[in-house]
Amino acid sequence: MDAKTLDLNDPQYYINRELSLLEFNRRVVEQAKDTSNPLLERLRFLCIASSNLDEFFEIRVAGLKQQVAYKAVQLGPDQLSPAEQLKRIGETAQLLVAEQYRVLNEVLTPALADEGIRFLRRTEWNARQAAWVKRHFYRELLPILSPIGLDPSHPFPRILNKSLNFMVSLEGTDAFGRDSAIAIVQAPRALPRIINIPAEYAAGPYEFVFLSSIIHAHVSDLFPGMRVTGCYQFRVTRNSELFVEDEEVEDLLHALEGELHQRRFGDAVRLEVAFDCPNQMTSLLRHEFDLGEADIYRCNGPVNLQRLMAVPDMIDRPDLKFPAFTPSRPRPLPANSDYFGVIRRGDVLLHHPYQSFLPVVEFLRQAALDPDVLVIKQTLYRTGPDSPIVKTLVDAARAGKEVTVVVELKARFDEEANIELATRLQEAGAHVVYGVVGYKTHAKMLLVVRREGKQLRRYVHLGTGNYHPRTARQYTDFGMFTCDNAIAVDVQRIFQQLTAPGRAGKLKKLLQSPFTLHPRMIELIRREAEHARKGRPARIVAKMNALVEVQIITALYEASRAGVKIDLIVRGICALRPGIPGVSENIRVRSVIGRLLEHSRVFLFDNDGTPEVFLSSADWMGRNFFSRVEVCFPVEDKRLRDRVIKEGLESYLQDNARAWELRSDGSYHRARPGSRPRDAQQSLIDQLSEAGPAA
Repeated sequence: MDAKTLDLNDPQYYINRELSLLEFNRRVVEQAKDTSNPLLERLRFLCIASSNLDEFFEIRVAGLKQQVAYKAVQLGPDQLSPAEQLKRIGETAQLLVAEQYRVLNEVLTPALADEGIRFLRRTEWNARQAAWVKRHFYRELLPILSPIGLDPSHPFPRILNKSLNFMVSLEGTDAFGRDSAIAIVQAPRALPRIINIPAEYAAGPYEFVFLSSIIHAHVSDLFPGMRVTGCYQFRVTRNSELFVEDEEVEDLLHALEGELHQRRFGDAVRLEVAFDCPNQMTSLLRHEFDLGEADIYRCNGPVNLQRLMAVPDMIDRPDLKFPAFTPSRPRPLPANSDYFGVIRRGDVLLHHPYQSFLPVVEFLRQAALDPDVLVIKQTLYRTGPDSPIVKTLVDAARAGKEVTVVVELKARFDEEANIELATRLQEAGAHVVYGVVGYKTHAKMLLVVRREGKQLRRYVHLGTGNYHPRTARQYTDFGMFTCDNAIAVDVQRIFQQLTAPGRAGKLKKLLQSPFTLHPRMIELIRREAEHARKGRPARIVAKMNALVEVQIITALYEASRAGVKIDLIVRGICALRPGIPGVSENIRVRSVIGRLLEHSRVFLFDNDGTPEVFLSSADWMGRNFFSRVEVCFPVEDKRLRDRVIKEGLESYLQDNARAWELRSDGSYHRARPGSRPRDAQQSLIDQLSEAGPAA
């Protein structure tokens, strides 16, 4: 097609983001089938896929259903209507759910049984086990369960989001002469869903029963004098998006506290029922929750697979798990380092989880204890319960430091935890702000101001991941310490933006959403295209979690057509179609799914042999560019820049063990290991962790 007539906004050049996300979950399920992964880790992968699917329905499907209800006409770049998207999602998700249960029942459960790890069905209990189950039911469950018969005085109860429930069919009359034919039993969330049978009653060390099996076995004991004719699990997923208009509330914290309770009872978007649930009972549930037939998912097993995530932690079988490794300390930061002295001598790069997150905590702790430190400012998006980061900030505030913390209250599914930590910080005397109305604060920044002689010096930590010690052991991320004055002043200006009205001044080195990051990325992509047109070396390598934003994709298409070689390492959603002749034949897209969650954002622009490398908190999505506060920072030290290229990009481009390659039709195929398998994550574990050479 003639270049002048080619329309790069043509819907055929874009993959639907929702279907792309389901395709990511399919790749996760494939990890559960992959025999090169240890057995208990395969079970974990299956649970992760189930958890991902829950959130997908709670947020993405819920949003599409609202668009249909309100007759919204706004279309994405693929031009699929909300109704058409829901139809395709339903078809794909049904197949995915069926495959999840097939893998559980036909692949993982037999393999676990071969290793002495058994989930015992009721028909498999021996007499002693059945007796123990009965005692457990009467001791632990009967006092807690509150069955509710459905009749004029007992309407259908409110069902919590993602809770385990049972629909029970009955015959006969109770003591009052009532003949309720149906009752609902709700399993309190405090009850464990999987119970380890005590050793004295088990044939092996790891025999488990499901809570649902125990309730099934003794459900008739909840309805004395009546006959139970059926008992079926069900679970409803609800819209979990929060609806708080920042601009219309005086106190965001209190508004969110009120909204969080309602999240449990949002509109239903999906109903999961037992595989053998009769159509009549399924129909009753469907009408109760105002759902269509396509919203029903029949589960050939526990209705919440994610609850199996507890199993690996209950089993002491290291041979069935990924080998443990100890993150190393970066060479410039041995134990008991003077962090301020080290950072003054040069920037320090951290690559988590291969290298320890502890230096970040230690740096903050030193700052809290140092009498010369005057100010500490930090952003917190997710940090976890009992966070040493929060404890240290509390200690610093109590010690008289000026502590300012920007807490993002609307970090999805962490809202309650963030409200709690914000309250703790305020009570300690820290200044707590909630960012900017209408924008989530997703940037990862820590600023320390220290008096050194007659001057004040600023020290900074910037990162691609959250200040969360637990996820820093599971997610791949980069962090950097620096006292580069230009960067430090930029960070200070961004904090000023977040805490006070006014214009804080132009940034010198940092790129920031919602202001400069998007236009600068476009500019850098176009610069590579211009280099290619002039016959110079031109290359782009970018690693991120998601690629959706249309203007970025269009710029990449234009660069590809100009001859730029583009490698994209995109973990999850990718709306760009690679390999289309005349459009994207110079673009390759791959996704790496391994034992660690890929989370770092790394952008390399070759720039005619003078490469520029950036690390960022932002994916290439519209929300990251236009409705969040994000930071993207350059890695200017050549030694560190080379490390980022080698560890964060080249190793993933060479991966042929955990990599998947995207085809132009939106499907992925597994890279072939050949004679020399290369696993990027394992290679970095070998190189950087305590098992390998110090970095």
